[in-house]
Amino acid sequence: MVDAVVVGAGPNGLAAAVVLARAGLAVEVYEAGDSVGGGCRTAELTLPGYRHDVCAGAHPMAVASPFFRMFDPAAHGVEMLVPEVSYAHPLDGGVAGLAWRDLARTVDGLGRDGAAWRRLFGPLVSQWPELVDLAMSDLRHPPLDPVIGVRFGLRLLEQSTPLWDLRFHEDIAPALLSGVAAHSIMPPRAFAAAGVALLLGSLAHAEGWPVPRGGSQAIVDAMAAEVVRLGGVVHTGHRVDTLDEFRSVRTVLLDIAPAELLRLAGDRLPARYAAALRRFRYGSAACKVDFALSGPVPWRAEGCDRAGTLHLVGTRAEAVAAEKTVAAGEHAERPYVLAIQPGVVDPSRAPAGGHTLYTYAHVPHGSDRDVTSEVIAQVERFAPGFRDLIVASHARTAAAMPEYNANYVGGDISSGAMTLRQTVFRPAPRWNPYATGLPGVYLCSSATPPGPGVHGMCGLHAANAALRERFGTRPEFPTAEEAVRH
Repeated sequence: MVDAVVVGAGPNGLAAAVVLARAGLAVEVYEAGDSVGGGCRTAELTLPGYRHDVCAGAHPMAVASPFFRMFDPAAHGVEMLVPEVSYAHPLDGGVAGLAWRDLARTVDGLGRDGAAWRRLFGPLVSQWPELVDLAMSDLRHPPLDPVIGVRFGLRLLEQSTPLWDLRFHEDIAPALLSGVAAHSIMPPRAFAAAGVALLLGSLAHAEGWPVPRGGSQAIVDAMAAEVVRLGGVVHTGHRVDTLDEFRSVRTVLLDIAPAELLRLAGDRLPARYAAALRRFRYGSAACKVDFALSGPVPWRAEGCDRAGTLHLVGTRAEAVAAEKTVAAGEHAERPYVLAIQPGVVDPSRAPAGGHTLYTYAHVPHGSDRDVTSEVIAQVERFAPGFRDLIVASHARTAAAMPEYNANYVGGDISSGAMTLRQTVFRPAPRWNPYATGLPGVYLCSSATPPGPGVHGMCGLHAANAALRERFGTRPEFPTAEEAVRH
């Protein structure tokens, strides 16, 4: 007998399965791919021995989120390695902004803008668990600590309005902040982009931006192993084509995009909800390019060689222009490139002497262009001689992303545009964003609050809702608020 089924073995689906299994339910997970992971897989994409993270590469939320703080990856054999420099932002001329895990050291490196950086991030860093609780909630309840709500809200208003430049006087600090904001794949001054910059920027100075030893696959493998340890079953290579397959199961949780929910449920969904899913907007996309290198990237600016993550786009004005170009459906001549060099802390990713470099560039939705040459040019811009180190490369265009993961519609790795409306009302305006209108069927993907990222919270919130509504039990696995108290 099966109590619950989870469709999709990404981080959110596996988090839901862990929550349900810990509550004593008989759980089965179905994954279309040959391995678990979704956006958290690792594979030899270029050459044997070079292990590349296929989508997610650095994981501040896999340390900080309430789900993972209670799951405790280290207790399940996952070693999270934390670079000294969480992220770097090089500029032309051989200079760079460095976001050290140590806030004071970061402030010292920002010159005239250092004090402004401390005033922006210091209060958030001092309350980072409460900040994460606020950002990782279901966005339907007030924060437990109103002080952090006010602190975050005031900074969010500043950084998402024309006031955003008043705090700084030089080029490095605003560029450093804009690079983090662009993780949202939105223009850096967009509401969601400002929120992402404040959250991830704070974690950079609190827990850091770690990478798992051996690759991101280690995180999801540990989660799947926990499901099995608790008596659950994980099926891979099983594509679900209709919800009718699970008619006898009391609850079904779906780690899938709204478009996939429409495909699976057909005309069973309530008409108004189905119409809302059809209106759900997918955003700009990413073209992923991975490199096998014969040596470390020769960054011109001091300190970049110690950074786990780098944002390659130039000044704040260049970042804004590039993201606006992509949002308008055009390719930027100099696109925003996010780069991760795990070899800074994890030599196991490549054979002796070798290195891997993870990159993706922002491109228009559905783009079929291979932007490897543009990515190389952006890296070479800040690391002359980079192209001479390339042994092999592998590219996956935005148009090809859905073949790897059906949730990435048009190459949108955020599973939905991070507009203001779709940040709060994902995937539709309703009090319970996880309920689908079908009895016992819940959505638990990144298309629900709190949105994209390897944090497991969409799965935790949806599983808690299922336990309350379908089984009448108080979840044994803590809510987000309880995890923060813990």
